[in-house]
Amino acid sequence: MVRIKDIAKQASVSSTTVSRVLNKDKTLSVSDETRQRILQIAKDLNYKTFQERRGEERLNKKQSSINVGIIIDRTFEEEANDPYYVSIRHGIEKECRNQGISNIELFQFHHLNMENAASGVDGLIVVGKISEEDIKHLNPTIDNIIYIDYSPNEDDFDSVIVDFDKVTNQLLDHLLTIGYKRIGFIGGMHEKHYIGVNTTYKDDRQIAFEKRMKGEGLYNVEDVHIGKFTMAHGYKLMKSALEQGSLPDAFLIASDQMAIGAINALHEENVQVPQDVAIISIDGLEMAEFSNPPLTTMVVPTEEMGSIGVKLLLDRIKGREIPLRVTVPTNLVIRKSCGSLLEK
Repeated sequence: MVRIKDIAKQASVSSTTVSRVLNKDKTLSVSDETRQRILQIAKDLNYKTFQERRGEERLNKKQSSINVGIIIDRTFEEEANDPYYVSIRHGIEKECRNQGISNIELFQFHHLNMENAASGVDGLIVVGKISEEDIKHLNPTIDNIIYIDYSPNEDDFDSVIVDFDKVTNQLLDHLLTIGYKRIGFIGGMHEKHYIGVNTTYKDDRQIAFEKRMKGEGLYNVEDVHIGKFTMAHGYKLMKSALEQGSLPDAFLIASDQMAIGAINALHEENVQVPQDVAIISIDGLEMAEFSNPPLTTMVVPTEEMGSIGVKLLLDRIKGREIPLRVTVPTNLVIRKSCGSLLEK
């Protein structure tokens, strides 16, 4: 434990001087240089005054009484088979523990009892694409609502999202720079969840891919294959592409799970990656590093998305009224699956 005399020794002043500086005694006559030196040493040693410790204790006690509701748009079985969303929820739960929040309730949207769901929570973290009207219907008095991986209305709700338009264009930049011209796309349709019904709509990755490839004069509708965001559908869609008889030089695939399924389909037909067809993907799941070959992927910080969602919620509970939309950064990790035409 750091003591005042430890700071005094490093600062070459008395313990009394350190105490008065740290407690903001305005009557103390000391040079600005000395004052700043004491404050910097205290910061470096992570020293906290009695008042700061008491303030943290009061905050932790207050936060320990906060009730947080997490609503997911998947069944527990669906979530368990989707590492992307599992990682987001782990990030939420980990940050809640770090913040001293132990009262967490987890709800599946399609199994909610709309009469009493979310009635005892101070705020909601919504993971996935769930109707904002239905979320507000759960408890019209709740103003503290955070969306993760979806931004339904940036004027009303906080959200934590990925800019998939930017990500898709960065991946296409990489493939086009290598020298690929005929580039295919494998992806899925999004589902927005309402009470009793789901609606589907085109994914941002597909929209960005089609727009960019049309702008480059390289778009071929027969090279676009759409299903669901699962490994099984990645496998199935690549099989369909193989049946067409002529594969693109490279595929941009909307998720790591789909990409791994697609690579398995290629292996079965003795099509080599990247020698015969290159693969590039989005997510950054741990399994991508251990695929065969290791998968080039755009890493999305999913656990951090969950953590940021909790911090935004606490900020809301403390009184912030202006909604914020946080777009998380991504990072391209280049591995063997993308290859290079120049090496063939």
